[in-house]
Amino acid sequence: MSHVFPRHTAFRPPVAVSGDGCWVVDSDGKRYLDGSGGAAVSCLGHSDRKVIRAVQDQMQALPFAHTGFFTTEAAERVADRLAAEAPGDLDHVYLVSGGSEAVEASIKMARQYFVEIGQPQRRHVVARWQSYHGNTLGALSAGGNRGRRDLYAPLLIDMSHIAPCYAYRGQAEGESEVAYGLRMADELETELQRLGPDTVAAFVAEPVVGATLGAVAATEGYFRRIREICDRHGVLFIADEVMCGMGRCGALFTSNQEGVVPDIIAIAKGLGAGYQPIGAAVVSARVYQAFIDGSGFFQHGHTYMGHPAAAAAADAVLSRLLDDGLLADVTPKGERLADALHQRFGQNPHIGDIRGRGLFRGIEIVKYRDTREAFDPAHGINGKIKRLAQDAGLICYPGGGSVDGRQGDHVLLAPPFIISDQEIAILVDRLGDAVDGALATVSS
Repeated sequence: MSHVFPRHTAFRPPVAVSGDGCWVVDSDGKRYLDGSGGAAVSCLGHSDRKVIRAVQDQMQALPFAHTGFFTTEAAERVADRLAAEAPGDLDHVYLVSGGSEAVEASIKMARQYFVEIGQPQRRHVVARWQSYHGNTLGALSAGGNRGRRDLYAPLLIDMSHIAPCYAYRGQAEGESEVAYGLRMADELETELQRLGPDTVAAFVAEPVVGATLGAVAATEGYFRRIREICDRHGVLFIADEVMCGMGRCGALFTSNQEGVVPDIIAIAKGLGAGYQPIGAAVVSARVYQAFIDGSGFFQHGHTYMGHPAAAAAADAVLSRLLDDGLLADVTPKGERLADALHQRFGQNPHIGDIRGRGLFRGIEIVKYRDTREAFDPAHGINGKIKRLAQDAGLICYPGGGSVDGRQGDHVLLAPPFIISDQEIAILVDRLGDAVDGALATVSS
């Protein structure tokens, strides 16, 4: 009997005992190709000696120093590197222990920013449906994943939500992608007018939506219009790059690909690459200056924020991505993965969309391709794909509710940046078998 409280009490997961590049090995010696990086975390695979050594060295030097009393060389190094690489004037880094904490801190930072500059009436946060921003109550309130929200709805903070930029589902017949994207962005203007623009503190969005939609990128121009609307009304733009950032889409900061500079960027997952739990809010000079000119104190904090070993791991991960050139591999490998997915699924009548950017890819499973009708959620297609894939030695990240929070099935792929062409072929082959197996249970 295990005394671990698992994610699912009816499923006894295998015991992982070692890692080998893109593979995880369980206690029975079975090998699993990590096709999703866990949850888009393990960008360097599971056995990177440089990162492991950096953590070991830091632990030998200093395992912990509370940020209420000290900073550390490791924290200073990783903050310097992130500030140097971040877009625009984002030049200060608030280190935390994960993505939910990064989003939570960003939202609270936005609220306190307006108090500091004498606009305490700004209390509203606007986000998007079909998004996911984390599991703390504040981050969950911002998120638009209905399946994750429903149980905790009585506890959630009242936040506004607009439609996502999801062209596969929302683009009207005869409407260009650009026109569709601008129409969706203008929903923010409508919502700000409904709330009162001078009462809104922040707009939160994922540049490329991960867990809830399966690698859906916005259309060209969408985020530039969002930035214009935020600027017009003095609203802060928080980009949630927890899943899509840190090289996953081919750039260290995905906002750069959208041609915008957010006020705050939340990062995590690939920042530590799974070697240590770490996240951060990367903050603009303007926002940071308000704290200097005001109270000088951010009324927020976590015990393990800025942990030296986590900071050392993140610094080593960034060195691998930037100095050793692994980031440059993401776009070409992502194209090869996309090509393989199109070859395997392009003619499948139940694959409605193949999408994504870099090594952040998704497929959407539909009942009928021509109508884009989703399968009845009772069939549990995405859950069956996950189980069949894992049985075959593939870890992938299926999800449900893609269409409206209830209906819709997709699979998210986010393999390590070190994946080989042979491993891409294995990934797609095993995923194809799992999809076929899941669909066979419906047709029978």
